[in-house]
Amino acid sequence: MAALTWKKSQKDNYSYFVPAYHVALLMVYIYIYIYISPPSINFIVCPCHHLVIRQTSSFVHSINLPLDLFLSPMDSGVLAYIHSHFLVLVIVLQLAAIPQAYDNVTMGLALFATDDNSTWTSQSGDFAFGFRRLPGEADQFLLAIWYAKLPEQTIVWSANRDYPAERESKVELTTTGHLVLWAPSGMELWMSNNTENPGVSHGAMLDTGNFVITSRDSSIIWNSFNEPTDTILPTQVLSVGNNLFSSMSENNYKQGKFLLHFATRDVNDGNMSYVSYNLTLNQIDVYTRNPYGAYYTSLDVSELMLDKSGYLQIRSSRSQNTSNLTSKGVVTGAHSYYRATLDFDGIFRLYAHPKNFTGNDSWSAIWYVPDNICLSIYDTFGGGPCGYNSICALGPFGKPDCQCAPGFSLLDVSNRYGGCKQDDVSYMYECNKKGSVMAEDQFEFFEMEFADWPLSAYEMLQPTTEFECRKSCLRDCYCAVAIFQDPKYTNGIGRCWKKKLPLSNGRFNRSSVDRKALFKILKLEPNSYSQIPMNPNQGGRQQNQVIVILAVLLGTSVLFIFFSLASISLVVFCLWQGRLPTFYRTLNIRDPEINLHSFAYKDLEEATNGFKEELGRGSFGTVYKGVLIVSGCSKHVAVKRLDKLVREGEREFKAEMTVIGQTHHKNLCVESEMERAAILTEWAYECYSKGKVERLVENDGEALSDLKKVEKLVTVAIWCVQDLPLLRPSMREISNMLEGILEVSAPPCPFLYSSM
Repeated sequence: MAALTWKKSQKDNYSYFVPAYHVALLMVYIYIYIYISPPSINFIVCPCHHLVIRQTSSFVHSINLPLDLFLSPMDSGVLAYIHSHFLVLVIVLQLAAIPQAYDNVTMGLALFATDDNSTWTSQSGDFAFGFRRLPGEADQFLLAIWYAKLPEQTIVWSANRDYPAERESKVELTTTGHLVLWAPSGMELWMSNNTENPGVSHGAMLDTGNFVITSRDSSIIWNSFNEPTDTILPTQVLSVGNNLFSSMSENNYKQGKFLLHFATRDVNDGNMSYVSYNLTLNQIDVYTRNPYGAYYTSLDVSELMLDKSGYLQIRSSRSQNTSNLTSKGVVTGAHSYYRATLDFDGIFRLYAHPKNFTGNDSWSAIWYVPDNICLSIYDTFGGGPCGYNSICALGPFGKPDCQCAPGFSLLDVSNRYGGCKQDDVSYMYECNKKGSVMAEDQFEFFEMEFADWPLSAYEMLQPTTEFECRKSCLRDCYCAVAIFQDPKYTNGIGRCWKKKLPLSNGRFNRSSVDRKALFKILKLEPNSYSQIPMNPNQGGRQQNQVIVILAVLLGTSVLFIFFSLASISLVVFCLWQGRLPTFYRTLNIRDPEINLHSFAYKDLEEATNGFKEELGRGSFGTVYKGVLIVSGCSKHVAVKRLDKLVREGEREFKAEMTVIGQTHHKNLCVESEMERAAILTEWAYECYSKGKVERLVENDGEALSDLKKVEKLVTVAIWCVQDLPLLRPSMREISNMLEGILEVSAPPCPFLYSSM
């Protein structure tokens, strides 16, 4: 329009064109400022009347605006006028860009590994670059980048992670354009992976969390985003050749045993062959870094990006189209910090943390893969998320809850994810060519439902029974655990897998594991079994509680058996004296104050294996160790066999039985007039196993009218009181059971030492 009216009136057109020019230039700058978000912008006015706007960041953009497009119809006087106004505008725009500029790190500057916490920080203060002292170490430091404003000061990048720096080490930006980590002795520990560049300008910690080294022409020589460790940040792109390695543990930043990378895939679709890539998560060999089988795969992916809004985007390796990897239910926004981290437990999680936080705020996992790492890792190699000889159960946010198998204890008591070792392996040396030479009665089996260690068996028996499975494992020196699958799951064919050490990739799951683990253990005292509390802070207290309970149980059992034997002895004596009718009537009176169970001599003889294992001697006889089957559960007992019969009057004997019958203990079922509702664990399980749950509700008419509901509630309750913490359902599972969402299966005996 200006060109059409130029010949009519240069003055009118001149006064009209200049404001339009200013508006157009301002709009270009605003667009660059808002959508490119540069930390620094350079303006260059070339002699050829071009305006060059250059962004200096991890990605460099140059925009050339030919001013001749605007000025070609005008004479030199008009051009001079425009230049004078343009220079003023450039100065104003440069001042507007100052808040986005970063603090430069000039060549020769250095940071030292000391306690003064000197850092190179980003302009906003969100990120810091420097040395972090390792937890529990006075003189070990890690060169790292971290979130500086957060109380946790979460590390997002580190250098030379497997070899921490000593105190007084330093990191320096050299004149050759390298970041170099020096030991106090002057030995080079680490150097940034970039070629020597004599044109280096400076380094900078950007607000994106990226540390960059730039040249004089503002190009990027090196940046930390291209050498990630276990985390990617908003605007960071992970591409083929870049990997994430997990850390060793929560407070150990050395390289761990999990890898996120792009695996090569050769594709032949019939028409053409080409190379594609998959984004995979793998276990790795810690020493060689070679990956084992993948436990998570996203097909046809060549780039992984985290945007500013907190969404993980993937780019197709063939079509180059992008799509959202995170689920649609993820709530994101511009008012949070974000990071995506391959955690030490092998789970890739997307985290968010509010920028305007209070003292109670922390990182929240808003998305993660895989959903269940305990079941996802199905590989012959590797120890899984919990290490060898351990059991993995799913916890909150996909986190594995790890526990040692029965008869095993932690390799490192400070690391629950580092695997377990067997407490006693001496039985493996008692072997000959025919197998174990140890007597079978020196072992016991510990049962655990819904547990398995897949792909680690060395022998399988089928068809078979559980009895044959146990016998085969007992005779086998190498058998540490046998896995039995009931015939009802396999079309009437029972199966048995024998496994040797180390056990790998153990998992526990009620809904997907239809097998029973039988652990072969040398007979030990009950409280010597190794159990890992699910809450480490409660470990000592729970262990003390177990010891106290077992001590009370043993003491009460001795007293209980003593009076039981006394009553049996009295029966024999009365039979010998011909007084059976009177005494028999006395014992069979249904007295609600007496709650004792009598045993035949034959039962006690079988329970003690012929009174074989002597525990001690008393004034009236010898005490033997034994096992009694009560309500379907095996109970360790002490049986005292009297050396001679002691005469007792019927009234005195009945009084003693009344006293012991009213003892309040978990192993005694009380039904007296004074305490009508003393429903205890063993009694409840006995009523459940015998199908007599109506005894638990007494005269409750509403409950008696719906005994199926009562049975369901009792079943859930028995699951909740399992001695083994791993068998107890979570609160969510309990809720689903009660609501009918999750099927309630038959619970095992709730007592810890329940099988032989």
